[in-house]
Amino acid sequence: MLFDRVAVPVAVCDVYGKVLMANPAMAAECGTSPGRLRGCDVLELFRPEEAGQVARIAQALRLRHRSRYQISVSWSAPGGTERYGELTADPVSDSTDETPALLVMLRVLGESEPETVPGPEPVTPVEGAVLALLAQGATTGRAARELGLSRDGVAYHLRRLSARWHAANRTELVARAYALGVLAPGVWPPRVRDAGAE
Repeated sequence: MLFDRVAVPVAVCDVYGKVLMANPAMAAECGTSPGRLRGCDVLELFRPEEAGQVARIAQALRLRHRSRYQISVSWSAPGGTERYGELTADPVSDSTDETPALLVMLRVLGESEPETVPGPEPVTPVEGAVLALLAQGATTGRAARELGLSRDGVAYHLRRLSARWHAANRTELVARAYALGVLAPGVWPPRVRDAGAE
């Protein structure tokens, strides 16, 4: 009864991390009821940020060390938000000879902003055409002939793009065009990606 009234998310797990019982606060972090958490692996519910931490703790528990262990974790909360925090595991048993159970407490530290995948960086049709020719290895002269521009006109567009994307040279400019989604990946000859195509 007292366990259920604790406001902090708490669970009791066996030494392998299987949940034996959980309070409503812990279940709420997982978007379920306490009974449904029984038998779940706590490290599948809460993803460790560093796999090595878990291995060290497992070894310490096998050697029956009785320390407090902390693991940085992240998890998907109800509503799809990503949260991060810290799991603290305290070995508990009636005697030092027994294999201990683990009293696991969750400390919520915050939420991660959902990652948004940006669309292609907007470029003008002329800038896109210059980038596509540049990705083919075209010289300034060839790009000027194919686009009906002067060499200075092509150089002007290259300078503007380089300044906007902080590109030090043409190779970096082409790399950024692919990284920013301007040029379609896996296509030869290179071409500007359609902004509406995903």
